[in-house]
Amino acid sequence: MSSSHRVRVSVDVDGTRYVDDVEPRTLLVHHLREQLGKVGTVVGCDTSNCGSCTVLMGSADGAQHSVKSCSVLAVQADGASVTTVEGLAGPGGELHAVQQAFHELHALQCGFCTPGMIMSAVDLLRDNPDPSDAEVREGLSGNLCRCTGYQNIVRAVQSAAAALRAQAELPEEATV
Repeated sequence: MSSSHRVRVSVDVDGTRYVDDVEPRTLLVHHLREQLGKVGTVVGCDTSNCGSCTVLMGSADGAQHSVKSCSVLAVQADGASVTTVEGLAGPGGELHAVQQAFHELHALQCGFCTPGMIMSAVDLLRDNPDPSDAEVREGLSGNLCRCTGYQNIVRAVQSAAAALRAQAELPEEATV
């Protein structure tokens, strides 16, 4: 196959539909960063070991789950929806509860693993809104941090979980 062979892909990223021609071997992480400018998705190890490149990916039915974007080809994402760390912010730019908790509770040091940790935490809390510390650690086990020792990360996820539960309990008119 010639290196000039390209395949058209259509991917909804952070609520915007992108149609691009990509080489079949292009990893989703490189497509997101280099073609779409989503540089918050970090290239860590390119071997799916560190989790820094984690994004949420799903199909047209709307269900998204965390994936390591260095282990997904861009052509495999054709027709999918992808949420990056940039796409978590609210319409007014307000931080997602997990982003806010990571900021407030100092759940980062160098920040390199943070986007992947946040995306994995969002996925975890969607499936388990009230996890134990052990469940948080298990939910983030595919993400490596070389700086923090994880304690503040676990605290931040627990804080975000509480904030999201409280937000879910608000009457509909109070969340507008």
